[in-house]
Amino acid sequence: MLSRIAESLFWIGRYVERAEDTARILDVQTQLILEDPGVDEETTCRSLLSIMGVEVDPEDTATAIDTAEVLRVLAYDTSSSASIAATLAAARESARRARETLSTSMWEAMNTTYRAIPSGHFRSMRPPVAFRWVRDRAAQINGIGEATMTRDEGYQFLVLGRSIERADMTSRLVATAALTSGSAWGTSLRACGAYEAFLRTYKGLETERGAAEFLLLDRLFPRSVVFGLTQAERALESLESAGTRVGVQNEAQRLLGRTRAELEYRSLSDFVAELPSEMERLQRTCALATDAITRRYFAGAEATEWHGVRA
Repeated sequence: MLSRIAESLFWIGRYVERAEDTARILDVQTQLILEDPGVDEETTCRSLLSIMGVEVDPEDTATAIDTAEVLRVLAYDTSSSASIAATLAAARESARRARETLSTSMWEAMNTTYRAIPSGHFRSMRPPVAFRWVRDRAAQINGIGEATMTRDEGYQFLVLGRSIERADMTSRLVATAALTSGSAWGTSLRACGAYEAFLRTYKGLETERGAAEFLLLDRLFPRSVVFGLTQAERALESLESAGTRVGVQNEAQRLLGRTRAELEYRSLSDFVAELPSEMERLQRTCALATDAITRRYFAGAEATEWHGVRA
């Protein structure tokens, strides 16, 4: 497969997932700020921007950072590379570059989603409605892709990008919950669509430890970190033309596999005790794996400065 096409499909998977998960995280945090009187708005907003990769000067106390500013930076402002609007625009650009490999219905779904940004329709929505709209559009795009794409190399690159991004963004959701009050865990489970599955798995017993364990380690829930890393490993295995009898030659596969194994076999108590720092380390692993994938598969692709959102 042409490296240009492979790269575009990889980033379609990442950008669509990133837009959806950013909407989920914003939905959780804005609800907490509104409903929990014990939450300090500015502290929560600064922490959220930092977790989402937006540089914030901790010593700059003169500039107020409130919910409106967070929504501007992470949702509506197209000039902010971390925003949902910019991410959806990047996803559409990736789709345009790989237009010949996408079905008409998938291209139309992505283009229609993007058109809501320049038209002002997305910005005109109230935040809860906008977040639900983003989730619905991402589900439609992913569903059309699953229904219309052949399971060839292009599909594997799409799944690879989506899986790495999902693991990364779930870790960010876990980090935001760890930095706030205990009630954040229930809200975080709902944001991932995991609440009912969690209650069935843990027989109705809701605890912070159980929620963290479910979102990080559950092998059957599709939004857990371990599930995402496992899917990414499998996609990389499928992309390798010939298996190796000794070790792993693919650097990205080595990075993801080592992180998954450490998650699965390390004591959960030790992990939970340092949850924010461990989630930051996992995010660095996802970034390093992305760099390794770029070097291995996309070396011949055209320049891609438009990948302006964090890797």
